[in-house]
Amino acid sequence: MARIPHVIAGSRVTDAERTQPVYNPATGEVQHELGIASAATVEQAIAAAKAALPAWRATSLTKRADVFFNLRQLLKQRTPELSAIVTSEHGKVLSDAAGEVARGLENVEFAAGLLHLLKGERDEQVSTGVDVHSVKQPVGVVAAITPFNFPVMVPLWMIASAIACGNTVVLKPSERDPSASVFLADLFREAGLPDGVLNVVHGDKVAVDTLLDSPDVKAISFVGSTPIAKYIYERAAANGKRVQALGGAKNHMLVMPDADLGVTADAAISAATARPASAAWPSRSSWRSATSRIA
Repeated sequence: MARIPHVIAGSRVTDAERTQPVYNPATGEVQHELGIASAATVEQAIAAAKAALPAWRATSLTKRADVFFNLRQLLKQRTPELSAIVTSEHGKVLSDAAGEVARGLENVEFAAGLLHLLKGERDEQVSTGVDVHSVKQPVGVVAAITPFNFPVMVPLWMIASAIACGNTVVLKPSERDPSASVFLADLFREAGLPDGVLNVVHGDKVAVDTLLDSPDVKAISFVGSTPIAKYIYERAAANGKRVQALGGAKNHMLVMPDADLGVTADAAISAATARPASAAWPSRSSWRSATSRIA
């Protein structure tokens, strides 16, 4: 059975110490095997991100933006394949998966426009004879820990902006649907991102704790349950890291007494599962082809 790899410094790495199955939720069958990263493997990924940081930080904003313009085109072209991968491991229908890719694509487009948002400021005479200036600089190596429910959208929320700002990233996706992150790493590399800027490791608490405790990881971004968000915030903050820990998010809707319940119900469902009208769905053969190429 094919094993889903980690991606470290542009290379596919397998970790044989511990493994777990990855299921097809539609059939209950095991379709892949996932190597669970040891602390040493996670440290290898952190070291790769640290080594790539100086060159990526020195890369011009124009060249960084070029990566995201290229990535945008690749994501649009490969949406059917990526949607099929999400469906095969997460279980959401193809239209919902394609809608998720479209939402992630919005952040890629935002990252392509960071040329202007990264400009500093200079103010003269804020006090007599005193000028003030601000400079926006990358934090360094950052870690993204992402949830099961959006295996494309949430990683792209985090890693696109982080990379565009000159940081390097270690992404730890959910071990239940990990293949989409490997596919994204491949697309980033095809778009021109240098090796080591984006690394992907699959794991559990051992991997997370290694990221939280590493002195080389300067910031943590997390989406998941509230108890784990509290744990990550407390442990990372105790180690002096910047932390974004988002827990227990839900969509909210207030329905007034005079609401049209038919329209309201349709809007509630569409808010969770709407897809772009232009999305193209893969055939069964392309679905099988896309999932087989990940491992």
